[in-house]
Amino acid sequence: MSPHPPYLDKFHPDLYRGLGDVAKQLRKVFPDVDLPTSLIELVNVRVSQLNRCGTCLSIHVPAARRAGVDEYKLDVLPAWREVTAFTEQENAALELAETLTLLPQGRKNGDAALAACEVFAEEQVAALEWAIILINAYNRISIASHHPLLPPRKR
Repeated sequence: MSPHPPYLDKFHPDLYRGLGDVAKQLRKVFPDVDLPTSLIELVNVRVSQLNRCGTCLSIHVPAARRAGVDEYKLDVLPAWREVTAFTEQENAALELAETLTLLPQGRKNGDAALAACEVFAEEQVAALEWAIILINAYNRISIASHHPLLPPRKR
């Protein structure tokens, strides 16, 4: 018996590569709709926190730093509603990320997207939603597979 669950990406690599293809296409969309990498990585970190995906956090927290997300914002991200450090766009993106990740009862799931449309253009909201869906998929693959965390990089 294996010491851990099967790595989904190893047992069905074509499916995993397909997800990677979606990620590549999406990375081309972000600049086209004027969404900064820093915002996408901030959303990736928050979704990975909500899903408790250590593997994805070990990837996306350093990526957020490299993309220019302020260290203070990463420090207080779990309490983003309680601080004034985040921009209006960041707040809208984080609300959308939490809504699509948690699907809270008693709220219409489209409400966060409609609210985001007050801050972003529709094509930006659509790209954000795709980013949130994608990181949720990667979170679940890593959680199900018990992927290891990436070792810390030397600074």
